[in-house]
Amino acid sequence: MPPLDGSIQYLKGVGPSFAKKFEKLGIRTVRDLLLHYPRRYIDYTQPYTVSSAPFDVDCCVKATVLQREGDRRIKGGRVLTRVLAADDSGTLALSWFNAPYAAQNLRPGETYYFEGRVGGMLTRREMLHPLVRTEAEVAASPLLPVYAATEGLPSGRIARCVASALEAAADLPDPLPPELLTKYRMPGKAEAVRAIHAPHDAAEAAAARRRLIFEELYILQLGIFLLRSHGRRAAGAPMHPLDMGPFWRSLPYAPTGAQRRAAQEITQDLCGKTPMNRLLQGDVGSGKTLVAAAAIWFAAQNGWQSALLAPTEILARQHAATLADRLEPFGVNVTLLVGGMKAAERRVALAAIADGRAGLVVGTHAVLTDQVVFKNLGLAIVDEQHRFGVRQRGLLAGKAQSPHLLVMSATPIPRTLGLLLYGDLDISVLDELPPGRKPVKTWFITGKKRRDMYGFLDKQIAAGHQVYIVCPAIEENELDAGMKAVKQYYAETACALLPNRRVGLLHGKLKPREKDEIMQKFKAGELDVLVSTTVIEVGVDVPNATVMVIENAERFGLSALHQLRGRVGRGAADSCCILISDNENQAVRERLHFLCRTADGFAVARYDLETRGPGDFFGEAQHGLPTLQVADLVQDTRTLRVAQAEAKALLETDPNLADPAHRPLSDEVERLFATAGALN
Repeated sequence: MPPLDGSIQYLKGVGPSFAKKFEKLGIRTVRDLLLHYPRRYIDYTQPYTVSSAPFDVDCCVKATVLQREGDRRIKGGRVLTRVLAADDSGTLALSWFNAPYAAQNLRPGETYYFEGRVGGMLTRREMLHPLVRTEAEVAASPLLPVYAATEGLPSGRIARCVASALEAAADLPDPLPPELLTKYRMPGKAEAVRAIHAPHDAAEAAAARRRLIFEELYILQLGIFLLRSHGRRAAGAPMHPLDMGPFWRSLPYAPTGAQRRAAQEITQDLCGKTPMNRLLQGDVGSGKTLVAAAAIWFAAQNGWQSALLAPTEILARQHAATLADRLEPFGVNVTLLVGGMKAAERRVALAAIADGRAGLVVGTHAVLTDQVVFKNLGLAIVDEQHRFGVRQRGLLAGKAQSPHLLVMSATPIPRTLGLLLYGDLDISVLDELPPGRKPVKTWFITGKKRRDMYGFLDKQIAAGHQVYIVCPAIEENELDAGMKAVKQYYAETACALLPNRRVGLLHGKLKPREKDEIMQKFKAGELDVLVSTTVIEVGVDVPNATVMVIENAERFGLSALHQLRGRVGRGAADSCCILISDNENQAVRERLHFLCRTADGFAVARYDLETRGPGDFFGEAQHGLPTLQVADLVQDTRTLRVAQAEAKALLETDPNLADPAHRPLSDEVERLFATAGALN
């Protein structure tokens, strides 16, 4: 048995080939494997009868094998293997494609447990590629763990490797103080890890999960508080109060009450004794950029430079143009710094940043490079916070001696969850839309109406407007024939149904310069339609675009759909969003109808969190904090509050976790935050 931090390839059942596949899951050591917890369990303790098994839902059916039909070759050269099984209530046909070995050990007259999705009809039910277990296997392990898997490394193989590693669980140090284990009646770390992978029953699995959830949230909160205190120790860029009147009076319209309130909260922070660490959260179109402009103006009047980091070059250029209009009349020089600049332009920009002539630097990740040296950076702003991790925030803040930090996000998060999640940030919320901003009408249709919809799109284009069409995938997938792929859709649908219109194609596999060129052409009105993946989601402002069409709308979370909807409705004309889905699942249809009924991003966020959970809501590590293995930030809010309180209490007695007794805890905090680079 290799040690905890030894390579997984030396574990029984792994080897070099599977070790490479495990790496795709971020699993390199025995410790990593032990901490790769099951996503769920298949419960074999209460199997369905054939007739009572629900359709199109993963379930377990107990039945006796009647006979194995001969293998036969079908269309496409595939080999079909079929087995008939039955119980007193009916017959179940089991099928495998190109897997004759799957049924080799099934013996007529013996009873097995079959797990999968039931299809067919009431009189003859079917199950495709079921997972098969014997009665002896179920007796030994009634709850079968299911793991997040990857290509060539199915859950079953992972389960076998975990079983080989479980004896090493005894070597796992327990980071939780013993008094917490006693106080909350939780098992030790080794016992919890063994029980979550191989529980004897549901109660044992639940107890193990409860302990590991608490541990993960406790360590998360400790890390967040350490981040916060780390930033609060420094003095920041000192500023003094100013009358904001000249800035507000320079605007062609009146700011909303929410914008004034957020700007006041920010300027109060800028005049504080410690560096500002604030999240500005606002729905699509709520005017975050104007609040940022007010903060930049305030910093400039106090003699400090500002930097604004945007996730894409086109958004950086858009911000630079908008902010120049607002700030250059006050003598604030706005300098753009992006990767696509020519060498001579870049040299001029770098010189202006270094000698202080650049009052505001707007750029992409290019701003984070070592060549960028500020004369006196006082305010760092990160736009679309969910696109940057804690590490990037730290790199930008590292460009000066503890500058003030403002991060902005258009992904609404319910305030209570935000306060827990962004414990290292104070929060300002823009909960009003600027006057004159028209609501976007939203409709839900099926694919049968697609041709009629294209007639509507043609009329919109004839009236001088532009259209977005979003597809969930770049290329077709044989395993998912129902999903619209942007390349094929562009050629076979959009261009075919709009033959006389200028149609562009945009997706993530294009080079950055190609993406920017296409987006600039659409923005300039040189394209009528943009067929795209979700790369157009972030902040790009095309006031002439009035229709957003989203194919396979069921594939997106509501918050993502709401973000996409926000790309239209930015001009004076009426705008609409059309959701297309043929999915007949009632819960899916209710979600889409809900979006048609509300334009409130915070209501959408709450609904999405409640129905889909934070994994889908935030996407892959999008909130800039460590990815959680087992905790659920919605379902486990009560545990999160307890963990937060206990973390605060511990840090009051040991602010830096310097006590040798807390070394395992300190190590776990560093390990959890290592990928974000947050505690450097």
